[in-house]
Amino acid sequence: MTLLGKGHYMWQIPKCDGGSPAAITARLVKSNASHVMIKIADGASWPYNIDPKTKVDWIPPVLVALKQAGLAVWGWQYVRGDYPEAEANLAVQRAVSLGIDGFVVDAEIEYKKAGKAGAARRYMTALRAGLGSMPIALSTYRFPRTHPDFPFAAFLEQCDLAMPQVYFEQAHNVEDQLERCVQQYLALQPARPIIPTGPTYSHGGWRPTAGEVERFLVRAKAMGLTAANFWAYDFSTRPSFHDLWDAIAAFDWPAGPPVTSSSPFRSGGGRLVLALGCTGVERGGASSCILRRRRRSSPMRRPVLGTADATTGAGSEHTSTRRWRPWYAPSTPRGTIDAHSRSVADERGSGGRRVIQSLPALVLRAAGTVT
Repeated sequence: MTLLGKGHYMWQIPKCDGGSPAAITARLVKSNASHVMIKIADGASWPYNIDPKTKVDWIPPVLVALKQAGLAVWGWQYVRGDYPEAEANLAVQRAVSLGIDGFVVDAEIEYKKAGKAGAARRYMTALRAGLGSMPIALSTYRFPRTHPDFPFAAFLEQCDLAMPQVYFEQAHNVEDQLERCVQQYLALQPARPIIPTGPTYSHGGWRPTAGEVERFLVRAKAMGLTAANFWAYDFSTRPSFHDLWDAIAAFDWPAGPPVTSSSPFRSGGGRLVLALGCTGVERGGASSCILRRRRRSSPMRRPVLGTADATTGAGSEHTSTRRWRPWYAPSTPRGTIDAHSRSVADERGSGGRRVIQSLPALVLRAAGTVT
């Protein structure tokens, strides 16, 4: 299972439209969102979003309303790794009792300490045993090469998806950061389909613009990713952030049918070529995923997205009718890729015709015989 379309993280339910299930659902439905991730646990002993005084669980009425409206509802937990089995047990208890559709592991700085790879594997082994076939995603740092001491492999071995936090704080090079993130995640062993998380918050005087949020979605969709989501509903629904919410709501990314292992992308030698957001990557087999990068001698030609430069955010315009070539190399013959490429956009602007021509989905080659 993978997620499709647009989504949001929810942190503290009382700060999300006052915790009203009807208001939350109405807002998400109106914005054509497809999924939400609600915090259900923190660490080893804190079942989250439960009223500390009355012990009333705020999640069930929201979850029921969202599911009745057709949204996928996932849960998430912040983990520290000091008591990995206890953290996993709490996650399983909350996930099963609530009846969520999927689960996100939020692991960050605590897991950069020495010896935490073992704790990560213990946590993930217990989590997978308790959740069975429920899809699990990892939410953490956007650039793996910048965090070599984080145990990416120990977590991803038992995960179905990667949800990197592409929070481009104090910067405006949205497309470059997203591309760099995807490139580095595809190079991990094992590699997993990627659903990036963008920022809709402020920090240290910085906040993204509505245009940058839109550019994030444009590039994610153009790269062949099946979905993207944002941190967090709690902030983007505040009056001072409504421009960010409105930009996401206005972006057209319907939750269409997923790309599965029955995809027509195939190559010789008994290998199955899978779209980046596919559902058919098997845990264990994906450790041999192959990423083929473009040659350095053939730099990427970026198109213009909107009125700002796609790379720097500067207000210059270019006219480009050349085929947009990504930084990865197709792993099937060119003719096969072109036959199944995606039409991304055909825009007209005051600066002349600006075209983003058809772009194939990013591909992973998973080793194994096709049956």
